[in-house]
Amino acid sequence: MTLFPQPTPGAPRPGHMIVCGDDALAERLAAELTTVYRERVTLIVPGSTGTGVTNPTRAFALLGRMQAAMNRTTDAPGGGGAAPRILEAPVLTEAVLVEAGVREAAALALVHDDATNIHAALAARRLNPRLRLVIRLYNRKLGQHLEEVLDQAAALAAPGLDPDALDTSTTVLSDADTVAPALAATAVAGTSKVVQADGLLLRAVERTPPGRGEVPDSGLCTLALLSSTTNDPAGAEGSDASGQDGPALLPDMNAVAAATGRGTVVLETVAHTGSPSAPGRLAGRALPLASLFSRRLRWSLAGLVASVLGLAVAGWLTTDDHPLHAAYLTLLDLFAIGDPAIGAPTARQVLQLLSGLAGLLLLPVLLAAVLEGLGTFRTVSALRRPPRGLSGHVVLLGLGKIGTRVLARLRELDIPVVCVEEDPEARGLPLARRLRVPTVLGDVTQEGVLEAAKIHRAHALLALTSSDTTNLEAALYARSVEPDLRVALRLYDDDFATAVYRTLRAAHPHALTRSRSVSSLAAPAFAGAMMGRQILGAIPVERRVLLFAALNVAGHPQLEGRTVAESFRAGAWRVLALDTAAPDDRLPDLAANPAHEDSDRPAGLVWDIHPGYVLRPRDRVVLAATRQGLAELLGRQPRSGARVRVRRGRDEGTLPPP
Repeated sequence: MTLFPQPTPGAPRPGHMIVCGDDALAERLAAELTTVYRERVTLIVPGSTGTGVTNPTRAFALLGRMQAAMNRTTDAPGGGGAAPRILEAPVLTEAVLVEAGVREAAALALVHDDATNIHAALAARRLNPRLRLVIRLYNRKLGQHLEEVLDQAAALAAPGLDPDALDTSTTVLSDADTVAPALAATAVAGTSKVVQADGLLLRAVERTPPGRGEVPDSGLCTLALLSSTTNDPAGAEGSDASGQDGPALLPDMNAVAAATGRGTVVLETVAHTGSPSAPGRLAGRALPLASLFSRRLRWSLAGLVASVLGLAVAGWLTTDDHPLHAAYLTLLDLFAIGDPAIGAPTARQVLQLLSGLAGLLLLPVLLAAVLEGLGTFRTVSALRRPPRGLSGHVVLLGLGKIGTRVLARLRELDIPVVCVEEDPEARGLPLARRLRVPTVLGDVTQEGVLEAAKIHRAHALLALTSSDTTNLEAALYARSVEPDLRVALRLYDDDFATAVYRTLRAAHPHALTRSRSVSSLAAPAFAGAMMGRQILGAIPVERRVLLFAALNVAGHPQLEGRTVAESFRAGAWRVLALDTAAPDDRLPDLAANPAHEDSDRPAGLVWDIHPGYVLRPRDRVVLAATRQGLAELLGRQPRSGARVRVRRGRDEGTLPPP
C-alpha cells in the first residue's frame, strides 16, 4: 500500500469521508464531497499490480482526473475544498481500511465490485459500528438483506446509537436504479424527469416558451428555466460553466415572469403508482393459453374452431338433423373416421369434403401447439420481432446493467420500446422476453440493424452501450436516417460528451440531443447518502442536476419556524411536500413503494401545501435543491455571511478548531 504525496499530508482527522473505487463514479463522488460539501476525503484505489509495486504515472493521472472532476462539480466560483487524500492498495483489506482511518471516519462509500464491497462493509462495520456505510450493489435482494444485517450489527455493537442515525447507518444503492428514471425519461417527451416518493410518481416536464398572448402553465411549481441559448448551436452547452446563459435552477416568480423566450421545467403531475408487479406474478395472472402459445397460433386455433362450428351449423340447416347429431357427424368427417357420404345429398357431400380439408389444416396447428407447449421455441431466437406498423417507439441500444433497468422503467411508463443487443447472452434479454418487448439481435454498427428496429419511424434513440464510439456511431447513423430524431447518448468522458453535444446540436439544431453520464447522475445520490440524508432522486436539467431529498425540519434554522413561502430560497431549495404521518408511522425510506410493506397505509405526503403553513420541528419535508443548496442545508458549506459567526464561535471556544 502506498500513500502518495498530498497537498494536506498527515493522518486523516476524525469525521472525514472514505471512498473506495477507481471508476468514474468514485472520482465524481470524491469530487462531489470535496467541492460541494467541503468534506475531507480519502480515496482508496486498487493497485496497478498485485505485488505492491506502485505506478506514479497512474496516480498522477488519477489526481488530474480528480482535479478536472472537481472543477466541473463546483457550481460557484471559488468553491471547493482541498484535494482528496489518495491511497493505493492492491487489495482492499482490513489493514487498508485502518490505514485510511475508518475507525474515526464519518462515512464510507464502497463502489468496487459486489464481492469486494460486501467483504469491506463487514470489516468496516466491525471496526466502527457508528460508521455510515454507502454500498453499491446491483442485486436488489442481496442489498436489502445486507442492509438489515449491517444495521443489526450496528445496533448490537452500539446500543446507544441514535434511531435517526440508524435509519441512515447503512444505505445500499445501485447506480443503475439511481439513474434509470432520468435516462429513460430523457428519451421521452412529456416524461422528461421522473422521481418516485411514497408511492407517488413525480413528473417534471420541459415546456417550450409560450407564444405571444399565451399564459405559461407552471404546473405545481417551476423547477428550472432552460438555457437562453438552447436553440443556438454556438451557445453554451447547459453545464455548470454556462454562466447567465445556462439553466437557472429553482427560480422565483419574478425570474420566471422576466424570462421571456426561455423554456421551463415544471412539476406537472403527481400520479399514484401501485406496486410494480414482478414478471413472474404477471405471468401467473395471465391466461394459460397466453403463457403457452403465441398469438399467431392462438388465432389459427380460433379460426379452425370457428370453421368447425360453421360446418356444424351448415350441416344442421341442410340435413334437418338434431344439432348435436350434426356436430357429431362434422367431427367424424373432420378426423376422417366417418363413412363416405355416397348417395347422400350434394350438400352433405360438400360439407364432408370441407370438414376433411379442415382436418388436414388442423394437423400442423396441433403439432405447432405441442412444440410450443413443450418450450421447443423458448430460446433467444423466440424474441419478438418489431411489428411492421410500429411507430413512435423508443429504440433502446444495449441491454447491460443500465439498459436492463431503463427497459423496466420504460415499460412501467407504458412506452413502446424496441431493443437492440449484440450479445445473445446479455443480462437484459430474459427481461425483454418476459415483457414481450421486440428485440433485434445484431451489431448496431452493421448495416440493416437499426432499420430492423424501425429507426426511421422511431420517436427517440437511447444509446446505452458501454462503448462511447458505438453509441456515437449509432447516433450519427440514426440522424442520417431521421434528422429530427431525439437522441440521448451515454458517454463516459465529459470532454468528449461536450464536444459531441455541441457538434450534433450544430448539425441538427431542430432535433433534441442529450448526452448523459451515469456517474454524473448517480454521484449526487451517493454523496447525499454519505451525508446521512435521504436522496429520493436526481433529475437532469440540461447538463446540471436537481436533487429531491427528504429532510427532517428539526435542526435546520433555514426551515424551522418559517412558513413554506419564507423557507424558499431561489437557486438553492424549495419545499415541495409535507409528510403528515406521525413520526412513528413514517416510512424510513420514502423512495420505496409502501405497497410492498403495508398496503393499508395511507400516503402521508401532501403536495399542495399552503404557503402560509409554518414548518414545525416534528415535520419532515420533501424538497428540491441544488447541490450547493443541499450542502448548505446540511451545514457543510457555510455561506460567506456566516463565516464571521463561525470564527466568533471558535474564538469563544464553542466550536472545534478547523
